[in-house]
Amino acid sequence: MQTLAQKAIEQGKGILRLAPTWVPRSFCVPGRRIKLHPDDYYVLGGVRGGIDERWLSSTTPARNGPLTGENEGLSMVVFNDGSGDQQMTLKDAIDELKGALIGDRLWDEHGAWPMYSKFFDNMGPLPHHVHHNDEQAALTGQFGKPEAYYFPPQLNNHGGDFPYTFIGIAPGTSKETIKECLMNFTKGDNKITNYSSAYRLEPGTGWDVPPGLLHAPGSLCTYEPQKASDIFAMYQSLVNEAIVPEELLWNGTPKDRIGDYDLLMDAIDWELNTDPNMMANRYMVPLPVHDEADMAAQGYREVWVCYKSHDFSAKELTVMPGQTVTIKDSAAYGLIMMQGRGKMGVWDVETPALIRYGQLTNDEFFVSEATAMEGVTITNHSTCDPLVMLKHFGPKNPDLKL
Repeated sequence: MQTLAQKAIEQGKGILRLAPTWVPRSFCVPGRRIKLHPDDYYVLGGVRGGIDERWLSSTTPARNGPLTGENEGLSMVVFNDGSGDQQMTLKDAIDELKGALIGDRLWDEHGAWPMYSKFFDNMGPLPHHVHHNDEQAALTGQFGKPEAYYFPPQLNNHGGDFPYTFIGIAPGTSKETIKECLMNFTKGDNKITNYSSAYRLEPGTGWDVPPGLLHAPGSLCTYEPQKASDIFAMYQSLVNEAIVPEELLWNGTPKDRIGDYDLLMDAIDWELNTDPNMMANRYMVPLPVHDEADMAAQGYREVWVCYKSHDFSAKELTVMPGQTVTIKDSAAYGLIMMQGRGKMGVWDVETPALIRYGQLTNDEFFVSEATAMEGVTITNHSTCDPLVMLKHFGPKNPDLKL
């Protein structure tokens, strides 16, 4: 007798349909650009904060404190068993299907889907903060968190309150100066961004953010592939005149080490933060996957949008109006529709303009490794609108030559 996961993968011919996964953040104000209905940004109640994230292809639970909901942050697979739509977590499907879904290479090395992506949509900037590396994250039983940003034009009709991102520490700044900022966290504005540089954010470009790099994400809506972890620590105490709770400074710190400012300093990769060539080394513009003329002749364009990390990568695929293409990849991937409508394998795909909380959509999918390698056939049903999707891959994508 077939299991639910086997039925789902068979129904989709190697492509799983996913339900939207919404995540609130109590310390954020939604930018209202991720297509959630205006009445639903605070549907979980004011104490939970506004919904300003949609997680994609996620097997990683959100860490949102004691009020975190069941399965919060986990993507759900949607399939029809004949009696109606049924759901199970993507994590459970991967745990059962293993290499048959994500490929033996990833399953044998990680025993899990080791990344996820998200839309991060905040009206203002986030505090200057850091994500720990694997060694430091292990102190609290977590994984480290490299991440990357891409700013989709489709979700950035406005730039929010502060479309600039502080990254790193100004060269020449002493460690003692930054440690003093951390020790002043509870005294008001600790002014840590005085010792950083801000870069204006441009839709259609992105940034690479390895663990240990201080960064204060700006207010563009961001597509954010990352390693499967939710670890962070906030190092800035005042943002947009709002106080950051001290508990977020010690987030990611073992309970018996709270108060140890040297441990907070250890989470900062000093060489990475004081890189004098920060933009040259961390900024990303899209890179064509194949020859531009060859792709145009076949009716599509595909570019790498996140390509500087071994832990994940991402592409943007555009299928021109009225065209049908078959795209092959060497690894499993999740995808999210950004524009247009059409057909992908056995699935109808479409880009919704507005989504109610709890509503199912036809805009998010997960493609098995075998199906990706065989090739996914995509048809753009529009005669005038491009079909655009973003595709997120796990570690060491064989197609990516770093």
